[in-house]
This record gives sequence, C-alpha cells and structure tokens, in this order.
Amino acid sequence: MHTNLHAKTINSTHLILNIDNLEYNTEREHLIIPEYGRHMQKMINYAKTIEEKEERNKIAKAIISVMGNMQPHLRDVPDFQHKLWDQLFIMSNFELDVDSPFEKPTKELFEERPEPLKYPQNFPKYRFYGNNIKTMIDVANTWEAGELKEALVYTIANHMKKCFLNWNKDTVEDAVIFNHLYELSGGKINLKDSKEDLSDASSLMRSKNKFSSNKKGHHKKNSNRQRKRH
Repeated sequence: MHTNLHAKTINSTHLILNIDNLEYNTEREHLIIPEYGRHMQKMINYAKTIEEKEERNKIAKAIISVMGNMQPHLRDVPDFQHKLWDQLFIMSNFELDVDSPFEKPTKELFEERPEPLKYPQNFPKYRFYGNNIKTMIDVANTWEAGELKEALVYTIANHMKKCFLNWNKDTVEDAVIFNHLYELSGGKINLKDSKEDLSDASSLMRSKNKFSSNKKGHHKKNSNRQRKRH
C-alpha cells in the first residue's frame, strides 16, 4: 500500500515538473517560414552562435542539405539551390554570416514593397465589347494617320457593332458605335462625321447564323444515323 502511494507521488511530481517545462504556442518563437518546422529554425539559430566561420559554413551546408531533402518535389525546379540559400538567410533574419554560392539577399530588398499592378481598364457600361477592344483601340491610337490606320479603325468599329448586336439583338445606329469609340479612345478616334457606313447588321450576323445552322444540321444528321442503325 505504501509502495503504491509512493509511486503515485513520484509520478505526480514528475508530471508537475513536465507541465512547468511546457512551451505554449504563444510563448514560442515566431517561425519565419513555418513549412520547415521549429527544429529547423532552432538549427539555424544555433548556427548563428558558432564563432568560427569555417564551422558555420559547414553547418550551413548541412542545413541546406536537410532543407533540400524536405522538398524533393522541387529538386527539378530551376534555381532550386538558390531558393534554399535565400530561405536560409531569411530564416536567420539575415544575421547568419556564412559564404553562399549565390548573391546574398538583403533585408531591405526582402521588405521592399512591390510596385502595384496595373489593372486593365474597365468600362462597366460597355462590358459587351469585351476587354480586348480597349487594347485594340489603344494600338490604333499609336499608329500614324493613313489608309492602314483608317482600315484598322473601321475594322474595330465593325467588331464593336457585331459585339453590340450579340448583346442586344436589335439594330444599332452607327452613330452609337461612333460615340462609344470616341469615348473609349479618349477622343482620339472620331468617326462622328464619317460619311462611310459600317457593315449592316445582317452581314455582320450572317456568319453566326450560318455557324448555328450548320450545328443544327450536324445534329440532325447524327440523329438520322442513329435511327437507321435501329
């Protein structure tokens, strides 16, 4: 009875000691690259404390080897080793003084904010033209005046008319297309006083109707074949 009580007391004391030594996540060091885990971070922190540079270099190469083994799926990626060395310096908070086979990244470069991306210009009220039409108009604006530019401008205008008709199956006046083209080009392309008409709606939509009828005919032929087999 006394022996069992004594054993329970020892186990309880041992459990209390272990609880006292527990590390809570909130108390642990922040992991710079969590994918490598806490033990890898500790190895890098240890490497920073080594006084002799030659020994630090050996440890650094060993760490790089372990990091590489942890990501075998990236071995065939170009500059894989370069990436590992960059990550080593990042995880050391750029405080690890070792010789690298690649140019060392700097903390300033790492923390530098990238330039904001240029989003494509979007005209919500003219969505039916699509985003590519604005690119085409911008290209036309860069061309010198002449027959070639005029041909491109009218091609764009006809395409805009076709897009408009696809969106709204009613007819559309050329003046509407010219106004939209003027606005989308920033006032640089002005066909408002043009005496030349755009293609009529029937010719613009003819190819679409022809394609649709071909699809229906193809479906009908398949149906006939299936019936004949039965």
